[in-house]
Amino acid sequence: MEARLDYFGHPLAGKVLKHINSAGKVVSDSTLPTATQELVKIRASQINGCGFCTDMHTKDAAAAGETAQRLHLVAAWREAKVFTDAERAALELAEQGTRIADAAGGVTDEAWRNAAKHFDEDQLVALLSLIAVINAYNRINVINQQPAGDYQPGQFG
Repeated sequence: MEARLDYFGHPLAGKVLKHINSAGKVVSDSTLPTATQELVKIRASQINGCGFCTDMHTKDAAAAGETAQRLHLVAAWREAKVFTDAERAALELAEQGTRIADAAGGVTDEAWRNAAKHFDEDQLVALLSLIAVINAYNRINVINQQPAGDYQPGQFG
């Protein structure tokens, strides 16, 4: 597979990515736990079929100390015993927030209340923003057919 165009090398795309990256940096610097952030990015990327982001975030999570067992079980998080209740709440919110078009009511009140039990307001803002940002990245990469597999942890800073 080859990318449809050199998105990352295009000057206009660079301007767009600068703003998306700035939003991503605000979230990564928040108090939302880093492990939770990576799990959410991986799960949304899996749902969206974004190989590039799935590759990136599984490698970044592993480099940060995430276990192979947990990484292998992200797609089956409901049946896995290796995630905390807070991580489960974040993964549920990520799934529902990613599958908005598939769900007639969008994100359920139950999913929101469950997340609110585990995260303070700043963390909820970060989580909501993270879901939006990773979905934007996923869509860029999927539309462009950005190939996956060559990412090196820390490659983008």
